[in-house]
Amino acid sequence: MEIAKTILEQLGGNRFIAMTGAKHFVGSKDALSFRLPGGGGFTRQGINAVRITLNGLDLYDLEFMRVRGVKTVQVAGLECVHVEDLRKMFEHYTGLRVSL
Repeated sequence: MEIAKTILEQLGGNRFIAMTGAKHFVGSKDALSFRLPGGGGFTRQGINAVRITLNGLDLYDLEFMRVRGVKTVQVAGLECVHVEDLRKMFEHYTGLRVSL
């Protein structure tokens, strides 16, 4: 769970949550998953779920998904993202700002 907490802090912690409306956080030994408000064009391409995984190279793999009921569609995926690019990539793919 320490890695999930670290990922959230690298995204911006509570400010990230306030700016994006992220909720339903689930941490695992090497990843953090969460939901975004869906519907109504809130995010680009209807993205309403994100999974960020720390890979073996100490870099991040990102998955941007659209979840409707039991159907999950991966909208975009990135591999080997450096920590300093994490926020920028999140903003680019979702269209949501993570800071003022």
